[in-house]
Amino acid sequence: MGGEVIVLIIAGAFAGGFANGLAGFGTGLFALGWWLAAMPPLDAVITVVILSLVGGVQGLYAVRNSFDFGEQLRFLLPALIGVMLGYLFLDAVNIIMLKLLVASLLILFGGFFTFRKTLPKLTKRYLAADVFVGFVGGLFGMMAGMSGAILTMGCSLYDWSKARRRALVQPFNMIVLGAVLALMIWRGVIDSRIWLIVALALPFSVIGTQTGIFVFRRLNDRQFQRLLIWLIFFSGLVLLGRELIANMSSA
Repeated sequence: MGGEVIVLIIAGAFAGGFANGLAGFGTGLFALGWWLAAMPPLDAVITVVILSLVGGVQGLYAVRNSFDFGEQLRFLLPALIGVMLGYLFLDAVNIIMLKLLVASLLILFGGFFTFRKTLPKLTKRYLAADVFVGFVGGLFGMMAGMSGAILTMGCSLYDWSKARRRALVQPFNMIVLGAVLALMIWRGVIDSRIWLIVALALPFSVIGTQTGIFVFRRLNDRQFQRLLIWLIFFSGLVLLGRELIANMSSA
């Protein structure tokens, strides 16, 4: 493992950890750009899943008093169905097109609200909408390692406290990605090389996560909602740019 590869792994670990610590999601969106330049795509995705879980444990502790089990079930049960369906059709889906679709959704949603003075403040809940968001989150989590993005979009529509948003997204992300990791282990795609990469990235991921949590605790509810919308928009731009560059490079 050369010096340049080590630097890329460390940079991705810190960037992904910071995003996870700050918002409860985004490890893959902010780490993959670095890691795809340092390792094969499958290794990068597996590393994202493992370190998302490591960051999630730290973030979950920060909002442990706001956890609502009943609310989690509205999203988790359909999400697990999405994970299993995604696993069954993993080899048949065009992952590039899926990522471009996610990027477009993030950019449209984030861009619309980023440049508005007023933030969304929905109060009424719809079970069908929550089920759909959970299902899509599970599906995208299995196929692209991006389980938290769609749920974060849904949470940002409500006038909730930052702790309530985080207490919904963080456990959801952890459980979905935990199921994804279990299926990857069962499929036999994790070997000693992955654990070596994880061992190198782990301390810098923890430092990044703790830095993100430090910033999270100092934001008020409105600032956090605004930050989430900015992060959604920026995540879409990062994902779109990464996929376009990758496609041009391989053309």
